[in-house]
Amino acid sequence: MLKIGLAQFSVQPGNAEANTEKMKQYIERAKKNKCHLIIFPELAIPGYFIGDNWDQPDYMTECVRCGEEIRALSDNITVIYGNVAIEADKTNPDGRPRKYNAMFIAQKGKFISPGRSPYPFYIKTLLPNYREFNDLRHFTSLTEVAQERHVFPEDFLSPVKLDFGSAGTLTAGPLICEDSWDENYAFKPMTCLSDMYDLDMFINISNSPFTLGKTERRNRLFKKAVEKFKRPVIYVNCTGIQNNGKNIYTFDGTSGVYDKTGSLCRSCPSFEEDLAFVTYESESRSFSNTLPPAYTEKNETAEIFTSLQYGIRSFLEQIGMKKVVIGVSGGIDSAVNAALYASVLKPENLLLVNMPSRYNSETTKDLARQLADNIGCLYTVIPVQDSLELTKKQFAAAAVTCGNKVLPPLELTSFMEENIQARDRSSRILAAAAAAVGGVFTCNANKAESTVGYATLYGDGAGFLAATADLWKYQIYALAGYLNEFVFKREVVPQGSIDIIPSAELSAGQDIAKGQGDPLIYPYHDRLFAAFTERWQRAAPETILRWYSEGRLAEKLGTPVKIDELFPDTAAFIADLERWWNLFSGFAVAKRIQSPPILSVSRRSFGNDLRESQLRPYYTREYKRLKENLLHK
Repeated sequence: MLKIGLAQFSVQPGNAEANTEKMKQYIERAKKNKCHLIIFPELAIPGYFIGDNWDQPDYMTECVRCGEEIRALSDNITVIYGNVAIEADKTNPDGRPRKYNAMFIAQKGKFISPGRSPYPFYIKTLLPNYREFNDLRHFTSLTEVAQERHVFPEDFLSPVKLDFGSAGTLTAGPLICEDSWDENYAFKPMTCLSDMYDLDMFINISNSPFTLGKTERRNRLFKKAVEKFKRPVIYVNCTGIQNNGKNIYTFDGTSGVYDKTGSLCRSCPSFEEDLAFVTYESESRSFSNTLPPAYTEKNETAEIFTSLQYGIRSFLEQIGMKKVVIGVSGGIDSAVNAALYASVLKPENLLLVNMPSRYNSETTKDLARQLADNIGCLYTVIPVQDSLELTKKQFAAAAVTCGNKVLPPLELTSFMEENIQARDRSSRILAAAAAAVGGVFTCNANKAESTVGYATLYGDGAGFLAATADLWKYQIYALAGYLNEFVFKREVVPQGSIDIIPSAELSAGQDIAKGQGDPLIYPYHDRLFAAFTERWQRAAPETILRWYSEGRLAEKLGTPVKIDELFPDTAAFIADLERWWNLFSGFAVAKRIQSPPILSVSRRSFGNDLRESQLRPYYTREYKRLKENLLHK
């Protein structure tokens, strides 16, 4: 009987020393619990998202040294862990030193090599190079090594055979994260290992970020693999947060053991460090002393809340901040952000600031105050009307000259005045308030507004973190209800903020009393913009117009509203489509590039997941043909 420990811990990217010390503590605990084997996540020592710190020789050497310290602790326990491996006498085509994303297996003070590998470690076979992943920039794969040596990948891909003395032996198929997600790869490591060897189990170590629905997809993947290969799987992932500069990813762990039927028979809790123990019976290839899985499937809103709360708390701890300032308007976005931060911070460390102008209604001002009272946090009102009037007066009096020629003063339109108010609120008031309390201020953006740039550059698009910028408006509303019902179990987000029409209230044309709100029809535009951004095969105007002409647009977008009830005719539909496509593809890109980091939860979040260039909006010739035909009809 083998006792195995699954070491799920919060990997700190770029902090090899801290990670190594945490691993040492886990190894000591495993030894006290008489474990034969302890398994750590992928890249447990260096972290995963560390940017081009992968090109720092000093840090790479530090990681290797830390790996040696872990090896030395394998005197009476076998340790499997992820680390960077360096092949000093080789360089890549770009001239950089050769590095591998590797699995190390240490036993009795030595590294154990996979049976047919020329290296004392297992090299990750499949390197993801999509979404936020950029492995090919830094690492060399097992398939590339085989190609260089003029052999097949299966000549090197082989199991690790471990001898535990009287406790038995174990023949394990080593896999690193993507090696199990092989559906779209020509070479399939799990199939290869299973076809060529009589394995006892697969061991997959991962450093896999959370996205909505990913845990369910992983469970289905491993269940399908076990049913096919008739071998159990141990999967170990990390917790914590890591970022690539523009996107902050949470790591939920949910490490687990899948038995011979493919069922998840033991799992670690989501977003918590854990050292879980299981007992493996080699003769029956089964696990005993398992517990009901700690992970239970949640609905989308519950998953969103759990990830955002964990990400906010972890990011504040990472940057050493305890106080947050939030601009609150009485609307839904700022109310949900305030409630999210209130679930993390003490009330005295949260300051809500209402910044009305003459366009703000008594209704929204009252809702902002009600929100603060519901939370029980700090609150203040700092109007912006006087500063707007001062700016207008300064511009009216500012002479514009060109040589000896005096030109008329610069004219501020009502639209410019809207942006002046938004910038004054964030760049002046919120920034100053954050400095005054020794904290930071937030960006309350949502994904719909970010998609088309419905935010003011250096205004409401500013802040230290955009916690809800990967959520569509309908998800914001769902989160408001969830916070009230399940988190606080009382009304914190005012019902009035949920019911009121969304409006920026920056001009006389945005009077909520007259029903004048945002120009976006969120039940429709949320889904339209999601088609622009989140689909793997992203939709552009040609596809949208084709679906519209075929009468399938609502079905394809999954929108709850009827398209023909939104637009009086085809011309109005096309005008709306082109309006938002021009903004999405145009200046909104520049705004997104300069936006704060986003807490990512979706399959395609703006930033380094959905990578963008500043280009002119483009319409295909087929789109123009479809448009012409539809308008002539």
